[in-house]
This record gives sequence, structure tokens and C-alpha cells, in this order.
Amino acid sequence: MVDAEPAFRPVRPRDGFPALEDLGLIGDGATAALVGLDGGVVWLCVPGFDAEPLFCGLLDRTRGGRFEVAPDGVVEARQRYLGDTGVLVTELRTATGLVRLTDALALRSGADLADDTPADRGELVRLVEVLDGTAEVRVDLEPHGGAIARAALGGLEIQAALLPGVRLHLRSSHPLNGGLRNRYTMRGGDRMELVLSWGRVHRHHRLDAGESLEQTAAAWRRWMTGFDYAGPQEALVRRAAVTLKLCDHWVNGSIVAAPTSSLPAPVGGVRNWDYRYTWIRDAAFAVFAMRRIGFGGEADAFLGWVLDAFEQSRRPRIMYTPAGGPVPDERVDPGLRGYRDSAPVRWGNGAADQRQHDVYGEILDCADQWSRAGGRVEPGLWDGLAGLADAAARTWRQPDQGIWEVRSQGHVFTYSAAMCQVALDRAVAMAERLDLPGPAPRWRATAKEIRRAIVEDAWDDRAQTLTEHLGDGGGVDASLLALPLRGVIPADHPRMVATTKAVAERLGAGGGLLHRYRHDESPDGIPGDEGAFLLCSFWLVDNLTGQGRLEEASALYASLCDRASPLGLLPEQIDPATGEFAGNFPQAFSHIGVIASGVNLSRAMAGVS
Repeated sequence: MVDAEPAFRPVRPRDGFPALEDLGLIGDGATAALVGLDGGVVWLCVPGFDAEPLFCGLLDRTRGGRFEVAPDGVVEARQRYLGDTGVLVTELRTATGLVRLTDALALRSGADLADDTPADRGELVRLVEVLDGTAEVRVDLEPHGGAIARAALGGLEIQAALLPGVRLHLRSSHPLNGGLRNRYTMRGGDRMELVLSWGRVHRHHRLDAGESLEQTAAAWRRWMTGFDYAGPQEALVRRAAVTLKLCDHWVNGSIVAAPTSSLPAPVGGVRNWDYRYTWIRDAAFAVFAMRRIGFGGEADAFLGWVLDAFEQSRRPRIMYTPAGGPVPDERVDPGLRGYRDSAPVRWGNGAADQRQHDVYGEILDCADQWSRAGGRVEPGLWDGLAGLADAAARTWRQPDQGIWEVRSQGHVFTYSAAMCQVALDRAVAMAERLDLPGPAPRWRATAKEIRRAIVEDAWDDRAQTLTEHLGDGGGVDASLLALPLRGVIPADHPRMVATTKAVAERLGAGGGLLHRYRHDESPDGIPGDEGAFLLCSFWLVDNLTGQGRLEEASALYASLCDRASPLGLLPEQIDPATGEFAGNFPQAFSHIGVIASGVNLSRAMAGVS
């Protein structure tokens, strides 16, 4: 049960690194941190999601840096969230005592998480309490790249070598005489408060970690009063909502694909990408999911961000920084060994400038949702959107790199063509509903032509399935399962039913898991294979639901939810051979799947169309 009292378990690193399943996520709407079951903060970028990492021990256990607060000789530990919050509790048991560590990225007093104003304080708050016995507690702070510390009023002023423009300050209720490395003997009932600040330095403020944690938890719970869902796996859906909010930039409205970079899929491979950016294709999925569980404000903010980013760039980029700017060029960092020695570590993303025609449909779908929710479509914006519709009509038969961002020769991907159909369909809907100018009859005719091409030209009669490409065949692709979700083909269309069967059989990795595609059939220009992609399995749940196969859909949905970590978090991929998490973590798309599939199942069980 998510947020319930978990069992203690041994702390077992993998190759000296924390298992992804043993990490908890905390955040403040500007950035996020990962806290290990061993009490170490092994990931934190400041001041924002896509900034230089202050701690990235997750990518190099000796040079990456971490902020460790833990007793010596930990035998076992457990983690849980305070219910409906982003406040994390870690309990660590030794042979002589029991220590509780409570962590959060602090929120301002009275913060309204539904408002698009800053709620962050620029503070990591850590409260140490000895619940029983005695403990020798280590407090070791080691920024990535090293740091110089000097005594300052109320604590330490720290200059991290790789963050010259960031002011860091560490305050503590205990003396920091050892500089960045301190040890304390603590006994039952003892407490220690630690606050690491950046940006705005609070060294003259009253130190009260307990009050700060209470205010932070209260802000989260106020936000969660808007949660509206009663269906399968409600506890995990609640946690998925909080996790998506932790990946959300609360001021901008953008949602990062994941707060991490370069976590390999699989371990030992080179498919290590920087996911700290916002993909336009995530927008419609995330918006639709959040709105359906009561969070219309977040949905509207994200839609507004998408349209702002498009207006500013005047070109349909597939991804943006959280602030809406261009994503940096991809570069390899030779100074870090990579998670479990899986090099290379990458910053920036080389797919940012790829041709991906699905972006036309993603942006127009977001605009359509925006206008249906009461958003104003100004003439200048409509001119740009109408231009995207025209571009979709021109390019749908041209090769691109597809939804999976292959780094090989482009193809006319079925999913990309389908999203061009979505672009035209939404443009027609907006033009007619809002009385906007544009060649709606021509758009409608082209949308009809694309739908026909998908049903006929992508169909492989011998294999009895739709295929990944239009006209030249290709293999089976799990992205085909998304066609009913975007309203291109009904889930119960005979050829979609057959495709669902083919995807499950040919891409199945066991236990309800699916690969995105077969690398021997669909080379993507990147060496090595990969794990099973979780979102694809949630899409399978949605197709089974849409075909009225509710018993199968429910069983698959439950099995996928059972794969969540003890904290209710999910990665990008699962290693089918071991069940271990792989890829960037936690992955927003996977949590979108938890929410969307739960809502679809709940409505189908209730007989709601």
C-alpha cells in the first residue's frame, strides 16, 4: 500500500550504486532531488531541473557528489511519504539504535500549489531524530566537482567548484566544526536540524526544520484536496498525481520528462539520455490525465506553456527547456563514469532538432483542449496554428525520425502520419467551433485521406497487423497502440483489434511488459537493445479496455501497478529478465499511464463512455 507503513529491508546497492527502486523523489516546483534508502541525496540540480547538478552521485559514486546523513552500521531501512505529500521519511536501523530522517525541498508558508507563483524557498530541509538507542551519525556534504567551505554566521558558506554563480549555505542545529564532514553521537530523543540553501541565503533566519516540514506537508495536502478519482489502485493514482506535480515547473507550467539524466536503459548500454526537458508530445497526454482527476489548473497551465513556447519560437520544436527555450546541444561528460559504470553521461539532448511530424498534432491537440476549456485563441496564435495544419497536410508522407527519436535513416512512420491527421482534425474543429479563418474543407479532406492511408497502406495482410511505416511495411511498433487514444482509429476497429493482438504477441517481454519495437526488424541507429517500455503496457491496458475486455485489462493494470517501487514510483523501463528498473527515473510518462489507464478502466466498469 502506497504511503502506508512499509517493511524494513536491507540496503543493497547494485555495483556500489543505489538501486533505482530504493530512491525517493522530493521537489519544490523548481527542481527535484533523489534520496536513497541509505540517507544519501544522490541527485539535485540547482536552482532548476535543467541546471548543473550540485549532487549527481547517482552517475558516479566517487566524483558525482552527495549529501549523506546517516548513522554508521545501517542494517536495514525503510522509506515512506507522509500521506499525499512530497515529504519523505527514511528510517534507518543499526545494531544500537533507530534513526528517522525526514526530507523535503521546502515550500513557502501558506503556498498554494495550484497557483502559478513561486512556492519554493531554495532550501533542502533534513530533520534527524533518534527514535531509540544510540547512533553515530555522519553528515557529509560533497558537491559535484568539489567545494570550499568557510565558517559564516549560523553555519557554513559553500562555494561549489562547478556552480560559481550559486550561493550555498548550510545551517545546522549542531556545530559544523568539521566543515563539510561531521560526526555526532546521538541518543534516543535527540534531534538535529539541517538546512541547505541556495540562491536566497537564509543564514540569519530562525532555524526550525520541523515547522518548515509541517508547512510543506500542509501545502501538499491542500493541493491534494482537489484530487477526484475513485477507481482501481486509488492509492497509486494519488501518488502518481503527486509525482507528476513533482516533475512540474509550477511557475512555467511545464513538466519535465524526468528529473534525471543519463540513467541507462539497459545497464551497460549507451542509451543514456538527458530527460530534464519538456517534450511537447507529453503535453496532451499529461493534460488529459491531470484534468480527469481534478487538476484542471495544472492542465491549463501546461497548455498555456505549450502555446507560449510555440509562439516564442515560431517553429514547432519537439522539446523545450522548462522555461520554454531551446534545449542545449548534446555533449558527453568524460568526468563521470555513469550509473553502474554505464557511460557515456550526457547533458543536453541531440534529438531536440530532429524532424518529428507528430509535433504538429501535439501542438494543435493542446490548442484544441485549451480552447475547449475556455482559453482564448488570439489571431496571431491562430495564424501560427493554421500554418502547422498546412505543414501537416504537406509533410505527412515525408520521412521523419518518429516518436521514438531514432538516430537512423528516417521513415514515413505511421504514428507521425496519424498525428498529422490529429493536427488537421483539431484545426477543423477549432475553425468551425470558434469561427476562425482557414481552409477547413481541405483540411478535413486531407485528414480523411490520412486515416484511409493508415488503415490500408500501413496494413500487412500477411502479418495481420498495422505496421510502423506507411507504404514500405516495417515491423510492429507499440506506438500503434496510441492511435485510439488520439482518436485516429477506434480501439474496437477490426484492424486495431488485430494490431493489439500482434503487438502483445510480437513485442511481449513477459509478465505484461512490452518492448517498443524489435531492434532486429526496426534498427534505430543506436547499438544494443533495451528494456520493456512501461507506457506501452499502459497503452495496451487502454486498448483492451476500449475493446470491452475489462477482465484482461484489469489484470494487466494491476500487474503493472504492482511493479511500482515501495514508494509508488515508476521508471521509464523495466528489465524483463530481472524486473529491475531501468532508464530515467521517475518517468512522468509512466505515471501518466497509471492515471489515464485507471480512469479509463474506472469509467468502463461504471458503464460511462
